[in-house]
Amino acid sequence: MYQPLADFSRPKRFEDVLGNERVISILRKMTETKQLVSVILYGPTGVGKTTLANIIAEYFPLNHFKFNASTDSKAVLKQIVETVKMYDNVILIIDEIHRMNRDIQDYLLPYVEKGNIVMIGLTTENPYIAVNPAVRSRTSIFRIDRPDTKDIEQFLKTLDLSHFEQAFQISDDVYHTISIASNGEVRTAINMLELLLLTSEDGIIDESALKERLPEAARSTFKTGDNYYDILSAFHKSVRGSDVNAALHYLARLLSAGDLESLVRRIRAIVYEDIGLANPMMGVKVDAACNTAVKVGMPEARNALGAITIEMCLSPKSNSAHIAIEQALADVNSGLTFQVPTHLINNPTYDQKQPYQYAHDYDNHIIAQQYLPTKLKDAIYYVPQRHTKLENIFADEYEKIQTILRSNK
Repeated sequence: MYQPLADFSRPKRFEDVLGNERVISILRKMTETKQLVSVILYGPTGVGKTTLANIIAEYFPLNHFKFNASTDSKAVLKQIVETVKMYDNVILIIDEIHRMNRDIQDYLLPYVEKGNIVMIGLTTENPYIAVNPAVRSRTSIFRIDRPDTKDIEQFLKTLDLSHFEQAFQISDDVYHTISIASNGEVRTAINMLELLLLTSEDGIIDESALKERLPEAARSTFKTGDNYYDILSAFHKSVRGSDVNAALHYLARLLSAGDLESLVRRIRAIVYEDIGLANPMMGVKVDAACNTAVKVGMPEARNALGAITIEMCLSPKSNSAHIAIEQALADVNSGLTFQVPTHLINNPTYDQKQPYQYAHDYDNHIIAQQYLPTKLKDAIYYVPQRHTKLENIFADEYEKIQTILRSNK
């Protein structure tokens, strides 16, 4: 039976895994010292989550098991738990851990908590959102990121192709193009190369072979590093600068790359960064246009994205909300996270608890009381911009409210 190249080439050692040096260093240290704790590895498909779990498991050949939260039953888990009686502990690799149902969790978690089972959870979802808190609280969580294009290109060049019956001449341009077209997924890159190898008659893999057998990859060559992101940046700045024609030009170039996901993500970001409070309803319109684009796919997506790009360019602009949240985040990230005022906490055990005043009981539904922590009570994050009609209205209301709130100081 033919073994797929991606499986044949799967790294067997930590040092052969691309990227994520910090995470790999931690996992290697825990494995070599046999002091494993339960972990969740999350990130996009094809970046090495399963590979890392398998490498860890190879250090413990007799007592590691695999469980798929989507397809395996509680009965399978019970069989695994039975082996705990023969070992001090076992390693359990759980694929799609975000799909683990409550019944299985309730059965498994006591063994994890006591250390009888060391759990390695794998998921493409963000565990801080998708994984049950009871599971999450018993693990260390690590994000596995996509490797760089250059790392993928170098990895492809070092692949062992000895299990193919013929020798190959592969041009550097092919390696480069495939590494770009894979969009950071190592497995996808290997699969592309494998298709070229399997369909080659003379063993020569060059740009002409690539264009003939992988035309989509060949067309995406500009979707790379600086060039691609330069165009994405130019599109963003053209919308911000209200230049409809420039924005449409760069939109067309981005559409030609076929990377609808990245383009839609950027459009969703632009509307709240650069239009913001000057036209809040534009966010709803952008969401509808992007959803339509994703649902209909290419090439029809161009119509929805073209229309919304024009409207975004012509819309009034404001970045006051963007500046406000950036400043608030800067304070939080610098450690300015003080105790919440006691009257805002639903906990009667706090000392010196002041009565909370219910705003709806007062004139204008506003009451002067302190909401920010005491050491930040005079902080100002939002500074209105008055050059647009709507935010000018917001600014008047904001200043009226601020006058009332600060009247007790």
